[in-house]
Amino acid sequence: MRYLGWKTEITRLALLVGAAALLGSAMGLGPWLVVIATSGYALWSLYHLHQLNHWLLHGQEQEPPEATGLWGQVLDLIFQIQREDREVKARLQAMVDYLRSSFASMSDATVMLDPAGNIEWCNRAAGTLLGLRQSDDSGRLLVNLLRSPEFIRYFDAEKYDEPLEMVSPVNQQIRLLVSITFFGRRSRLLFARDVTRTHRLEQMRRDFVANVSHELRTPLTVIGGYLDTFAGQVAENPRWQRAIEQMQQQSRRMQNLVSDLMALSRLESLPSPRERERIALRPLMEMIREEALIAADGERDFQLECDDSLAVLGHEGELRSAFSNLAVNAAKYTRPGDSIWMRWYADRDHAYFEVSDSGQGIEPQHIPRLTERFYRVDPSRSSATGGTGLGLAIVKHVLLRHQAELRVHSEPGKGSTFTCVFPLAATERLAS
Repeated sequence: MRYLGWKTEITRLALLVGAAALLGSAMGLGPWLVVIATSGYALWSLYHLHQLNHWLLHGQEQEPPEATGLWGQVLDLIFQIQREDREVKARLQAMVDYLRSSFASMSDATVMLDPAGNIEWCNRAAGTLLGLRQSDDSGRLLVNLLRSPEFIRYFDAEKYDEPLEMVSPVNQQIRLLVSITFFGRRSRLLFARDVTRTHRLEQMRRDFVANVSHELRTPLTVIGGYLDTFAGQVAENPRWQRAIEQMQQQSRRMQNLVSDLMALSRLESLPSPRERERIALRPLMEMIREEALIAADGERDFQLECDDSLAVLGHEGELRSAFSNLAVNAAKYTRPGDSIWMRWYADRDHAYFEVSDSGQGIEPQHIPRLTERFYRVDPSRSSATGGTGLGLAIVKHVLLRHQAELRVHSEPGKGSTFTCVFPLAATERLAS
C-alpha cells in the first residue's frame, strides 16, 4: 500500500502559498498575504491536531474525525492500528479466560507467580490444599504464606527438575506433591497434587514388606537349623543327600531375600544418620575385594586403586553394604579370567567410588530400570547366581541417604561401570 497523503499536503501548501504570493504581488501587498496564508494553514493544522488529541483521549471507540490529506491518512492509520490491537487483546483475553477456567476446574492446586514470586492468580483448589485465596492473597509473596522450611528451600533453590513432597499447611494429614515450572519472563507456575492415598499405599507396602520379612525370619531360621541337622546324618541314608542339599540351597536363598528386604525396609523408613563417621576407604575396599572373590565362580583379576588421603563421611555399615553389592555383582556376572577394577578418587567437583568390569555388559534399555526392586536383566542368570534382585535398590537408597547418586555406563561385550558420585562435602582430606 502506498501512502501519498504527504504529497497531497505539500501540493496543497504549495498552491496556497503560490496563490497568496501572486495575489499579494498583484495587489501591491508584498509578502503579507503569504504570511496570512501560512498562518491560516498552521491554524488549520492545529485544529486537526486538537481533534486528534481529543479523539485519542475521549473517543477511541468511535470513528476518527473527518479529515483530508495527510491528517486523514494519519487518523485512518491510528484507527486501524487500534482496531487490530483490540482484536489481538480480545483473542489473548479469551485465551487467558479459557486457561483460567480450565485451571479453576482442576482438582490440583494451581498458582501463577510473577518473576518476584508474588501471587498473580490461583484456583479454588489452592485454597483447599494450600490455604490460598485469590481475593485476599493476590500480589503477596508466596513464601510469606507457605512457611514450611522445606518448601522455602525448594522454592528459593530454583532447581525444579524433581517435585517436592510436603505436608499440606491446611491439613497435616494431607500429603502434597509440588512441582514448579518457569514460563514467560521468569514467571512461575506451581501445581500441588494431593498424593495422600498414594503415600498411604506406599507406607502400607513398606509396613507389609517389613512385617512379612520379620515374620519369615524365625521359621526360616528354624528350617535351616533342622536341615543342617539332617545334613549331618545323611550318611545313614544317602538317598536323602540331594534332597537335603537342594532344600538347604533354597533355604539360604530365602534367608538372603528376607535379609535384603529387611535392609531395604530399614533404609526406607529410618531417617538419614545425623552423625557421620570418617571412613578410610582402603581397609574397607580390601575387605570387599575378599568377599567378591569368594562369591566369584573361578578366578578374577581384581585390581584396587585408592586415594588414601581422602576419607568419606557417612555410615560405615550402609556404605559397606552398598559398595559390597556392586563388587559382588561384578564378580558374579563376569566369567573366569575377566578383570574387575575398584577405584576411589576425586576431582574438583565430586568424589567417586567406582566398580568396573570387562564382562559382557548390559543392553541400554535395561539401564534405567536396574535400581528397581526385583528387576533382573536376565532372570535365569540371576536365579543361577542366587541374586535377590534387591542389591542395586539397596545401593540406590544408601546413596540417597548420603546425598550421593549412582551412575551406570555399560556397553554390550565391553563391560560395565557403576559409579557412586559423592559431593565433596561428604568427604574429608586426611593429614599426611
